[in-house]
Amino acid sequence: MKHVLSTLCVLLFPLLAQAGGADVVIENAAVRLVIGADGAARSLIHKSTGEECLAAEMRTPICAITQYRPYDNENFLIYPAKPRVFPACRVERRGDRLYVGFEDTYDIAVIRLDIEDDYIGFSLERVDYRIEAYGVKRQTEIDEFALLQLPLRPRAHFGEWLNVVWDDRVAVNLLGTHPGTRIDAFPTAEATTLYAGLDAQVGLFGPGAALVVSSREGLLPAIGQIERDYDLPRGVESRRDGSYRCSYYSLRGVTPENIDAHIEYARRGGFRTMMVYYVDFARSCGHYGWREEYPGGMEDLRYVTDRIRAAGMIPGLHFHYSKVGVNDPYINGGHPDTRMNSVCELVLAEPAGVADTVLVVEGNTQGLRREEGRRLLHLGDELISYADCTTRPPYMLTGCRRGLHNSQPAAHAAGSRARLLDVDDWPLFVRIDQNTGIQREIAGRLGRIYAEAGFRFVYFDGAEDVPMPYWYNVSRSQSVVYDALRPAPLFAEGALKSHFGWHILSRGNAFDIFPPEYIRPAMKKYTLRCAARNAEDFTAVDFGWVNYLAPGGATIGMQPDMYEYIYCKALAWDAPVSLVGNLEELRRHPRTEDNLRVMERWERAKLADVFTPEQKERLKDPDREFFLFEDSQGRFELYPCRQLTPDDESGVRAFLFRRGTKSCILYWHTSGEDQLRLTLPASRPTLTDDRGRRIAFRREGRLCLLPAAGRAVLELDLPEEEAERLFLGAVRKINRPIEPQK
Repeated sequence: MKHVLSTLCVLLFPLLAQAGGADVVIENAAVRLVIGADGAARSLIHKSTGEECLAAEMRTPICAITQYRPYDNENFLIYPAKPRVFPACRVERRGDRLYVGFEDTYDIAVIRLDIEDDYIGFSLERVDYRIEAYGVKRQTEIDEFALLQLPLRPRAHFGEWLNVVWDDRVAVNLLGTHPGTRIDAFPTAEATTLYAGLDAQVGLFGPGAALVVSSREGLLPAIGQIERDYDLPRGVESRRDGSYRCSYYSLRGVTPENIDAHIEYARRGGFRTMMVYYVDFARSCGHYGWREEYPGGMEDLRYVTDRIRAAGMIPGLHFHYSKVGVNDPYINGGHPDTRMNSVCELVLAEPAGVADTVLVVEGNTQGLRREEGRRLLHLGDELISYADCTTRPPYMLTGCRRGLHNSQPAAHAAGSRARLLDVDDWPLFVRIDQNTGIQREIAGRLGRIYAEAGFRFVYFDGAEDVPMPYWYNVSRSQSVVYDALRPAPLFAEGALKSHFGWHILSRGNAFDIFPPEYIRPAMKKYTLRCAARNAEDFTAVDFGWVNYLAPGGATIGMQPDMYEYIYCKALAWDAPVSLVGNLEELRRHPRTEDNLRVMERWERAKLADVFTPEQKERLKDPDREFFLFEDSQGRFELYPCRQLTPDDESGVRAFLFRRGTKSCILYWHTSGEDQLRLTLPASRPTLTDDRGRRIAFRREGRLCLLPAAGRAVLELDLPEEEAERLFLGAVRKINRPIEPQK
């Protein structure tokens, strides 16, 4: 059943004031929380600044109970059959316990307080129940419980993932202390209501939340203390690790035979970390059996990681973990594992013979999957696909193929139950049931690979491939795997994040590969927006995955200016970049040396912190381009520039910038070599490479014959407009249009 978030409804309920009751005060060294006897939050004061953190004129009950329909005998005779919220209407404190009563129910919630210097913890200890003297009464169910909800006045920043409202003076954070705590927030113009709740299907007792009210600078230390006290993954320590900002080279097709070639390219690109993708050494996801390229198994994988470490780099592991491949023994071992997740269940209405291609079933076929590869049934010990289904009685699955994935066709009696397996949308994998022990099994295998090979950081790929509730299972599955990784990863990234995952996915996420011709608009639309959002949560984003693609066919390939743009924005946000390293493309691209030099230079500048915060703010502008050079003494030189040649042309690519009084054009050939015939007025042009070294060229009077190959800087004593006109006149003679990739 879908969750109903209590807060939205609770805000509309009138509160029942309790005559004569005393306010409840909860405070530590940093904050003073006042709750009225009527159950509404009245004040939240940050002590060191004296600031009131609650929104003015907002009276929200701190707790609420949600029933998916009224369960009390008299209540369900009064109210319709739909979810109903019962707000707190009275509260009192006895020692380190709060006793909370609710409108129109007979529940008394007992909430345990854990008051520490840096935070105040809340957890539901038990629910008592009063039986009324009249009517038909029994203890009623609780489907959801709002443990704490606070309407905060808006501030400059709201971190949705971490669940924090903050500015330069004060930060207010309501943090889950367990994967089973549902954390949410409801921002409006008047207030941002932070919510911590519990779900009966996940667990009402055990999960909790911690309230932190601090200075901006004090927030992460307070969260770090919570992580230690509650034995959570150390997300704060990870964000402070010296390797946190390091970009990584993501290996493709790596073997013991070619690892050294990869390492050489990574070294030239300034990479200090390298990621091994499990598909290079494992046949399938689930059991992770060894590919033939790794005949020595772990010994071969250890050789790869040993070579990475010997080069002074940190090895990482990229894996899928919440699903199993259809080519894995869990599926194709002859006896399909019953712990796969299913999206629905059908019942055979008639017996099915061994060779039958039509199955007559009972159940709703309206929602059955129709996509190719996702129509996979588990019936008994057999896997069956269907081509189509009827949507009116008699319900039938037609065009059935029997005994798939090494299972054996069999006869099945009427009444047998067939489960439609939760095949992912690639479709190459089946998602696993998170309520079974299979996730722990898979985590154990990954933990052994991680430890024995000496990996130190990870990417949780396919994090979206879990069943509902997503807010719980995304982090739950990651937590199971994370706990199996020893030593704990220095940092981690993942494909999907939920609140508890803030402690695990300390570097956020990467994006899938964008084509070269669309790299800027795609990064503006996705990566840069994500960087700004993640910064609200005190987290970086991976400015990747960036493909390494050589020019050819309908693409100009990845060019140096594209890497300048990506690395510039990553530096501005103090974030890593990930490069997908394919040896064939690296060897084939004529501008590989230029590309790698761009990467290395920006990476070195980022890790050396050569730019001020004010400079970084300017670099964040998504519509501004910058190039980074070095002078002969190794000092960095940053120049704003603008593009002269369009993206849909192959040949010479050019950008213009000013150096003192000179107009400078940085240009190169995208796919090979050529010559530019440039007629100039009387002037003394100079031509250098991007490291300031002179490049010789021929002159025949006013005609300059310029080499067009690797990156070169043409310096002209001309106004920008004239320099642009003359240069583009020469370029148009050799450039050709291309049809961009879709």
